Amino acid sequence: MNQLVDTAIVLSRTDYGEADRILTLLTPEHGKLRLMAKGVRRVKSKLAGGIELFSVSTITFVRGRGDIGTLVSTRLVKHYGEIVRDLQRTQAGYDCIKQLNKLTEDEPEADYFYLLEHIFDSLNTPSVDLILIRCWFSAHILRLGGHTPNLRSDVGGKALSAEAKYVFDFGQMCFALSDRGRFGAQHIKLLRLIFGDTTPIALQRVAGASQLAEAIAPLIQTMRENSL
Repeated sequence: MNQLVDTAIVLSRTDYGEADRILTLLTPEHGKLRLMAKGVRRVKSKLAGGIELFSVSTITFVRGRGDIGTLVSTRLVKHYGEIVRDLQRTQAGYDCIKQLNKLTEDEPEADYFYLLEHIFDSLNTPSVDLILIRCWFSAHILRLGGHTPNLRSDVGGKALSAEAKYVFDFGQMCFALSDRGRFGAQHIKLLRLIFGDTTPIALQRVAGASQLAEAIAPLIQTMRENSL
């Protein structure tokens, strides 16, 4: 049999038979995999340690003739143990896993794997505010789905001004000048960082980021609801 090796994160686990388990795994090289972990629920199983939730592992597997392959071996690379010490962060982690599992097809690009890895790293760092993590996750789900908002110019094509106030036009996915606008330069600056290459851990170092995130969280959520 042709054995394949990849790095994996568990998205879901379903008990099967007396001791087996069917796993859905997200990998950077082979997309989403459904693998049978035979005997994994037995006490002395050598597979169990490498398929924990909130972990990154190296797996060896073989593809099956149908949709389900077979897990041959596992090696734990990193377990994000701090996540499960906090109920809210644990729930946030479950939510991100479930959403990615639902949103991704069988062959998602590798960036989805690294997105989840960044989420685990952030949730595992207690100093990073949950609202920043949730905003960042939703923003990058939008970005990977091809729905990045225009954060440089308004609906008329003019560069966004540091002195002006804006409302957001969800139809055109950009800001519109308005005397009654609730969004200003600081909100837009944080949005640019969130949709950019900055991680949640780095965002936490931005002065006032958590407070600004509370204001823009509903905006990002509505973008998701309208776009995905």
